[in-house]
Amino acid sequence: MKLLHDKIKQEGKVLSSSVLKVDSFLNHQIDPQLMKEIGHEFANRFSDDVITKVLTIESSGIAPSVFLGLEIGAPVVFARKRKSLTLSDNLYSSKVHSFTKNETNEISVSCNFLNKDDSILIVDDFLANGEAVKGLLDIAAQAGANVVGVGIVIEKGFQDGGKLLREQGVRVESLAIVDSLEDGEVTFATEDRA
Repeated sequence: MKLLHDKIKQEGKVLSSSVLKVDSFLNHQIDPQLMKEIGHEFANRFSDDVITKVLTIESSGIAPSVFLGLEIGAPVVFARKRKSLTLSDNLYSSKVHSFTKNETNEISVSCNFLNKDDSILIVDDFLANGEAVKGLLDIAAQAGANVVGVGIVIEKGFQDGGKLLREQGVRVESLAIVDSLEDGEVTFATEDRA
């Protein structure tokens, strides 16, 4: 997706050979026009699938998921990382380790919002080692829901997450695949893998 590639090149900051900072348009400040285009692109890539819910994880997966939900007319459910007084029981839960934050969180979704009749598209901002997606796949499995695939805004192709998920038969559609962050430069895959 050229618009996303251009935005990453212009505004992304390479912090190390494994960390790309995109907080000016995705992770802290959000570019609504870009999110609208991302939602549209995911809708196009999964246009042959019936999707009843979009499932993501707080917080950076919410914006692209909402724009996708708006595009396809489906509700967005996000897994919460912290329990609250209103989210305390009757939950699907899974443990997820964050590569960037180097911490493990228990993520949870109310059983009221996912069930065996749902056909889910999982969306997230980054795919590195695949831990967040694995946690969301686990929650979908607990609900008995069908997962049509996974939409990723930025995949770190030099880490194993995408490869491992694809080897397990999970359909992964990444809008930008970064092959390298070496020498402070973002290098994209010549061809985004489907």
